[in-house]
Amino acid sequence: MTTRLGFVGLGVMGASMVRRLLEHGWPVTVTDVRPEAAEALAGLGATAVGTAAEVGAAAEVVLVSLPSPAALQQVALGADGLVHGERVRAVVDLSTTGPVVAREVAARLGEAAIEVLDCPVSGGAKGAVDGTLTLMAAGRRELFDELDPYLAAIGTKRFYVGGEPGQGQLAKVANNILGATSIAIVAEVLSLGVKGGLEAETLLEVINASTGRNGVTEGMYPRIVLPRTFDAGFRLALEVKDVGLCLEEANHQHVPMVVGGAVQQLWNIAGATAEEGADFTTIAKLVEGWAGVTLASRQAAGSS
Repeated sequence: MTTRLGFVGLGVMGASMVRRLLEHGWPVTVTDVRPEAAEALAGLGATAVGTAAEVGAAAEVVLVSLPSPAALQQVALGADGLVHGERVRAVVDLSTTGPVVAREVAARLGEAAIEVLDCPVSGGAKGAVDGTLTLMAAGRRELFDELDPYLAAIGTKRFYVGGEPGQGQLAKVANNILGATSIAIVAEVLSLGVKGGLEAETLLEVINASTGRNGVTEGMYPRIVLPRTFDAGFRLALEVKDVGLCLEEANHQHVPMVVGGAVQQLWNIAGATAEEGADFTTIAKLVEGWAGVTLASRQAAGSS
């Protein structure tokens, strides 16, 4: 018997993941705060309904991809939440909502005999489209093994990181603050170089042939920042949220994060000054403005 799947949260990431599940031939019931997002997927074979509770009434396993801890709490536990679904027995949380809320929601759903697989993802919008996301799963091992065929449709790298919900979130926010730190420091380093008369593209080439290279210097900056497209597909406000979740857990665990705290302040400033809906790569513009420079590739500089 085919397991009936549900999906709540059909933003950039969620909609792409639903498409992957549908392409594998699995029936999926979907909902979103934007009815048009659900209807668009209905055109591809999904069943659109109005509330999370209705998804939980139709599906045994419900995946959720939500933008904030508050959204997760509402979808899972609210008046029209999954907790009121008669059929749902397992919830897979693909969001980045932090360890604190993950533990709380898992405990509350557990009281209703609904298991949680805490399973945040990394890889961005392109990874969601291609089905090449990295998944960090925590929960009962047998549940992870049972659901792995569905997870394989959306992620090529699937790590089982622990037996307790919240541990997947911990792995995710730890990774996120490293990425956020890299994005910020590379903006500062390149701005320093340009202010001193170096060409941004040349300095980046030097870094990528040396010990300072990382995924940000090899990917984001040469492909998105220096060409001035700023279109990575991830909102700056969400990066601010993710960094804050890491510092929240550090405080909870009584682990000092001196560097992390400084990074958080920089992202907070970027979040407070950026335009609504700005891509997270636009933090480079903040640093550029302070330095009085522009980080541009040779081609972008020549066309401006």
